[in-house]
Amino acid sequence: MDEPEPEVARGLTQVLNVLSEYGWYILFSCIAVYYILQRIKSVLHSRRHKQTQASEAQLEPSLIMRRQEAMDAARHRMQQELDEQAAKYREKQKEIEEEKRREKIEAWENMQEGKSSRKRTNVHPESESSTSSATKPKSDKKPLRGGFNPLTGDGGGSCSWRPGRRGPSAGA
Repeated sequence: MDEPEPEVARGLTQVLNVLSEYGWYILFSCIAVYYILQRIKSVLHSRRHKQTQASEAQLEPSLIMRRQEAMDAARHRMQQELDEQAAKYREKQKEIEEEKRREKIEAWENMQEGKSSRKRTNVHPESESSTSSATKPKSDKKPLRGGFNPLTGDGGGSCSWRPGRRGPSAGA
């Protein structure tokens, strides 16, 4: 009975030798096989899913018709909403054009009568804010860097590097 134990020990050492020499290869091979099996499984699952959808469609043509009708109804609703928005936009544009036309006619009439041809500022609130900001008194603060221009180097402090002349050197 002593004889089987050395054979088991020899077999165990051989397995350990194989694992020590080829262990990393075996590990990476197992990972690659696992990855490949997962990819095959997902491809087969997607094929089965497509086949079941196709078989459902073949079995129930009324289902296809209902889906198609629902899609057509949704498209029709979306087109109606878009048409309504476009009509509102066109109406708004017409109103704006009519207002501009009235202003031009009024300015022409004022010019014919000899009045000022300036437009009234209360018609456009945006122009009110620009004219009111122009009439504000200037603050007494001096600017942070008066006259600084990085391209010319003026007013930039103590550094006054200027590029050399172009062309052949004039000194030597």
